[in-house]
Amino acid sequence: MSKRTGLKLGLSVTSNGSHAGGWRDPGVPANCSLDFPFWRDLARRAEAAKIHFIFFADGAAVRQGADDPDQLRYIGKIDQFEPLTLIAALSAVTSRIGFVATASTTYNEPYTIARKYASLDHLSGGRVGWNVVTSWSEAEAKNYNLETSLQHDVRYRRAQEFVDVVTGLWNSWEDDAFVRDQVSGEYVDPTKLHVLNHKGEFFSVKGPLNIARPVQGFPLIAQAGSSEPGQQLAARTADLVYTAQQDKAAAQAFYTGLKARVRAEGRGADSVKILPGILPIIGRDEADARARHQALRERVHPKVIYAMLEPKFGDISGYPLDGPIPDLPETNGIKSIKGQLDAARAKGLTIRELYEASGVGGHRQIVGTASTIADLIEEWFQDEACDGFNLMPPYFGDGLDGLLQWLVPELQRRGLFHDDYTGHTLRENLGLPRPQHPAVRTR
Repeated sequence: MSKRTGLKLGLSVTSNGSHAGGWRDPGVPANCSLDFPFWRDLARRAEAAKIHFIFFADGAAVRQGADDPDQLRYIGKIDQFEPLTLIAALSAVTSRIGFVATASTTYNEPYTIARKYASLDHLSGGRVGWNVVTSWSEAEAKNYNLETSLQHDVRYRRAQEFVDVVTGLWNSWEDDAFVRDQVSGEYVDPTKLHVLNHKGEFFSVKGPLNIARPVQGFPLIAQAGSSEPGQQLAARTADLVYTAQQDKAAAQAFYTGLKARVRAEGRGADSVKILPGILPIIGRDEADARARHQALRERVHPKVIYAMLEPKFGDISGYPLDGPIPDLPETNGIKSIKGQLDAARAKGLTIRELYEASGVGGHRQIVGTASTIADLIEEWFQDEACDGFNLMPPYFGDGLDGLLQWLVPELQRRGLFHDDYTGHTLRENLGLPRPQHPAVRTR
């Protein structure tokens, strides 16, 4: 069997690193979350390393500690740029790297999202993606005229219709609809206009969109739901799936199952790229890596642990950190949470250990050298557990350096990761087709 190549790599960034203790590393600028020169330099460095895209998770709320001043005091993940605003600026100081930004289908309107992402796709020359989320947190609901979040099934029905409306609006105009002939005075060919006239369960949207079809046809669509409706949404609409997987067997099962769903939707299996998140803590040798990991653990205040767990698991501050996980009711949030709890109890984890497993979104955390971490990446990739990874720097400074200066070159040396970009748009660089306009397909 020939060696698989073409590993895809994203860089998943938050305000000041993925680990809750990362912002306290002395090599990390304390104000980096709102320092544009910092983000400009990060984007340029990621582009120099040939990373396919930078991924911006987002939520429209202070999710942890807002109602508890003693917890809030120690949380380093409160302030951050709104991602669409940030990538508009970053696209102007880069030329090849892509940007995937999160926007909620629960707390937005389709016309607004279609217009914003189409605009960004034109501004960036076709390097933008939309990460579709349904927004599970109660804190977000209360910022948008609700007392509680929508029920899980309602969120996903709304999300499916939302995506259909957005993609329909992106098809308002055929690719060559805008003539812009200054001599004849003809600006647009009206025969190439397609008015949406959508009326559904949640939305009534006439259209058309007041901007030309995006450079990529559609900006790339990413999605991260692991529930049944989440996977169905991904199989129908996503180009990129971001997932949390702790072990290879589970990752292989998810990969095989989702690819089968994609084929059942009449799409080619390779038309969707599956990228688990991974948080690598990289050292010059194994001892250095363990020391870095321990330093991160010691920088997390105990109150932060309770605050980080509360949005998913409820208030468990009355239980000891090093005691067993108590019985917890199922919430209206992320359905994969129940799976995380069941797995944690099966392993006999404490509350502190549950935090360490779930505090980075349930993603795999690995401690080692660039070589040992590359071994895991190569094994998962070759054994079809993924199409690549979303790399999550635990902290900036040398936490990011370890990814870009040690791990990426090791993956290139093994022939897994590309040495340069092969295209100009994000779709081209990921090997994804540009969606053809339906009117062209029917001619």
